[in-house]
Amino acid sequence: MSDLVIPAPPTPTVPTTSGARFPVRRVFCVGRNYAAHAREMGHDPDREPPFFFTKPADAVVVDGADTPYPPATDRLEHEVELVAAIGVGGSDIPVEHALEHVWGYAVGLDLTRRDLQAAAKQLGRPWDLAKGFDASAPIGTLVPASTVDPTRGAITLEVDGGTRQRGDLADQIWSVAEVVAELSRFVALAPGDLVMTGTPDGVGRVERGTDLLGTIDGVGTVSTRIV
Repeated sequence: MSDLVIPAPPTPTVPTTSGARFPVRRVFCVGRNYAAHAREMGHDPDREPPFFFTKPADAVVVDGADTPYPPATDRLEHEVELVAAIGVGGSDIPVEHALEHVWGYAVGLDLTRRDLQAAAKQLGRPWDLAKGFDASAPIGTLVPASTVDPTRGAITLEVDGGTRQRGDLADQIWSVAEVVAELSRFVALAPGDLVMTGTPDGVGRVERGTDLLGTIDGVGTVSTRIV
């Protein structure tokens, strides 16, 4: 007989190139990690250390599934990102060893209710409902870390076939290793954690019926349709 008062929720998973699934424990995101994007959002990237926010594990949308347009917003926006999947946990991880904790990489989308985020910023309130809503994190297929150089590679997003975002992983203000090391100062990272590492400039609005295709050279793609 189970000692749970209600059935345990299913564990969200992300596909991998091996055919097995990667269980998702938590989703962390780093803000303004590309200088041009920081500037387009009205901030000075030379003065800001990395900062983090979260999404629930079950916010992931996988296997190319459709993404429902969220309620309570009139401005849903896309942000294409490199996602690092943690395979070995740790706290206070040295930068020089941080990539040893990464199991693999994928392409992801940080969907944002930008109007809610703007209102939260103005009032000095948390971004939770602007960033951590249902189906706010479409994720592609994870590839092993040994096959990826997370320091360089073109990162693009196509919206209905036209290129909307274009950058390079080399443009990151804080490298993946630095992001993982810095995050581990604040929380004990654990296997199953996903870290979304920031977006290049060109973020913009999407509507119902919009097709999104994110690509990172050497990593893969993520695709979804907003419905």
